[in-house]
Amino acid sequence: MIHWGRVRQLRDEVGPDEFDEVVDIFLEEVQEVIARLHQDTSRSELEQNLHFLKGSALSLGFDQFSKLCQDGERQAAAGQGEDVDLPAILAIFDSSKQKFEAEMRQNLD
Repeated sequence: MIHWGRVRQLRDEVGPDEFDEVVDIFLEEVQEVIARLHQDTSRSELEQNLHFLKGSALSLGFDQFSKLCQDGERQAAAGQGEDVDLPAILAIFDSSKQKFEAEMRQNLD
């Protein structure tokens, strides 16, 4: 669910002092896009929103969430946006976030 090697790589790239801020920004931006997904009932911006979420998730090691966003993005690009299972994508984000927050310190020390 979480690719801890990628998380360590990011921490090494930005430095341990900046890492917590990067994580906070990531989570804040993802929550903003998730709010947009809820408001976009016509799913007119689904492809763009899932693309953003996919990239954000990859940068912080949220592998499973990223994969589901990528699959949904492809469906939306193919005109099948109504078939994208947003509740499943959002549930994976929630469980990934919980796992990340619960295990971050022990996996980065």
